[in-house]
Amino acid sequence: MIVADNETAVDLLYYEPIARTVVRLIDEKSDEPLTIGVHGDWGAGKSSVLMMVQQSFSQKERVLCVRFNGWLFQGFEDAKAVLIETIVDELLKHRSKSTKVVDQAKKVLRRVDWMKAARGVGGLAFTAATGIPHIASLRDLYDGLTGLVGKGRSEITLENLQEVSDQAGKILKDAAPETAPEQMHAFREEFEELLSSADIDRLVVLVDDLDRCLPETAIGTLEAIRLFLFVPRAAFVIAADEGMIEYAVRQHFPDLPVAAGPASYARNYLEKLIQVPFRLPSLGYAETRIYIALLLVLNDCGEGSTEFKKLVELARQALRRPWEGAGLDRKGIAEALGSVPEPVERALDIAHRIAPILTDGARGNPRQVKRFINTMAMRLAIADERGFGDELKMAVLAKVMLAERFAPEIYDTIARGSAGTGSSEELSVLEAVVRTLSGPAMEATDAKKSAKSVAMNQQPILPDWPNLEWAKQWAGIDPPLAGYDLRPYVFVTRDRRAVFGSVASLGGLDDLVLRLSSVQLQVSQAEPEIARLSPGEAEQVFDALKAKVTVAEDLGEQPPGVLGLAAVSKHHSFLQSSFVALMRSLPAAKLGPWAVSGWARALTDNRAKADFAILLGEWSGQSENKALQSAAAAATKLGKGRAG
Repeated sequence: MIVADNETAVDLLYYEPIARTVVRLIDEKSDEPLTIGVHGDWGAGKSSVLMMVQQSFSQKERVLCVRFNGWLFQGFEDAKAVLIETIVDELLKHRSKSTKVVDQAKKVLRRVDWMKAARGVGGLAFTAATGIPHIASLRDLYDGLTGLVGKGRSEITLENLQEVSDQAGKILKDAAPETAPEQMHAFREEFEELLSSADIDRLVVLVDDLDRCLPETAIGTLEAIRLFLFVPRAAFVIAADEGMIEYAVRQHFPDLPVAAGPASYARNYLEKLIQVPFRLPSLGYAETRIYIALLLVLNDCGEGSTEFKKLVELARQALRRPWEGAGLDRKGIAEALGSVPEPVERALDIAHRIAPILTDGARGNPRQVKRFINTMAMRLAIADERGFGDELKMAVLAKVMLAERFAPEIYDTIARGSAGTGSSEELSVLEAVVRTLSGPAMEATDAKKSAKSVAMNQQPILPDWPNLEWAKQWAGIDPPLAGYDLRPYVFVTRDRRAVFGSVASLGGLDDLVLRLSSVQLQVSQAEPEIARLSPGEAEQVFDALKAKVTVAEDLGEQPPGVLGLAAVSKHHSFLQSSFVALMRSLPAAKLGPWAVSGWARALTDNRAKADFAILLGEWSGQSENKALQSAAAAATKLGKGRAG
């Protein structure tokens, strides 16, 4: 079971107090216009808070709660107009029997039509009489008037532009006696009258996903709220990451000075629009541990299970004062459930082990924690389908995934070290050292032996690993991995690391692959060994090195394995066309100049040479990567089919 990554009314983070506070504030300021910000990073739970607010108001007949997501309309409508139309539509839906409401809504919508016309097609309406509409107005027509004339973009053609411009011109002409400021003041008055006609105590508009919108849409929505809709009885709850909104302000107003006193102009702009900000806190250790346990039980038992429901109640009690404890305790669970069921026990155990690193690694973000748990559940399900699910321990998989997610260089080292036999000697040594120094007894036999040998040395030798301090903290997490065959765990977590599947099947060739992934000197020293490979062995090594290159993160620098590929191709010419095909498959926009050089000795086959010459021509003809273009052009000009 995968936990859906969307807003939910099932409060696993105990955000209900925040939602209740927002509701109480709106109720207390019942007649005053109000803007409230619910701030937090992407995935912090802002949408769930809005859903709780909406549920609270759903029981109040004299409150109309409207949900608005500007992201859904981005690129199709003017942000100001679509927000106003959404609100008016909801008012009409709930008060459609009132003639007064319907008539007042028509007045407001006529103001919206004027806004659409004035936005970009006023010039078109006045120039259409000449039969030559201004080209700059045509785009605004397509963007701004499709809703006005009731036509989709595909229906608006040059033949009906006259009809459209005539209608836009009529709207502007009817409103001609009023200036733009007068139109704005008239709109506010008519909108205020609409709320009065609707006979409601409060209009509550929940604005979601504003931080996902393009700057123009985000600013347009905020300005609509402040300029047109900020009237008595109206309250707006805006869920957005402040950082993204500040970015939108800077993009929309590029000429603003950087700062005004202690705060930036972008921050001042946001504070002017939002009166009361709420910031969702990042999860600490206790909250993360509780959240992990709840997600795991939800995965195992389902939302409707007795175990999950009672556990949520216990979690809420613990989350009221999270600083006083480490989360859910078995005594309370046993009292509530009669015992500690196996799925709950397993969840508590996993949560205890991975919460320390997941708290820091996920930076207290609930979505990142949920993604981790969902990924783990998905991988266990895949293992079940493949027939080796029973061989995987959830705790071991979680530990391997922590390295994969938060220290990929550690994961890569472990995967390579365990590819042949399933165990990594360096990992065993690291775990032994860490656990000997920290004191707990070892569980795995191999680790015990390593610990004894370490204890005999006054200065234990740790593996020469990158990010060793993180690795030491990670190695101390239970269970120790020494004694486990890690190959199935590497296999099921190798999303972007197909090389390990290849290396694992190479037998005695894995050491050669590692040397061919190193510097030029080691590759050159391995050439006699490469020459002795059979065609089948050469192809295996080639595929393993190719997989390394294709998963490289940075192609601006020469990736490990490419020199080895050239050497294997040189001694086994049937692979040279595959080498050129690999180079062609790499994204030209990301390639560094290294891609054009050093292959003259490797490419001896005439067909491969010709193919590479064509590739150089393609690189020299593209314009998105200037460095590659210049290097390829120079190589072509020299007439060598290469540079260097």
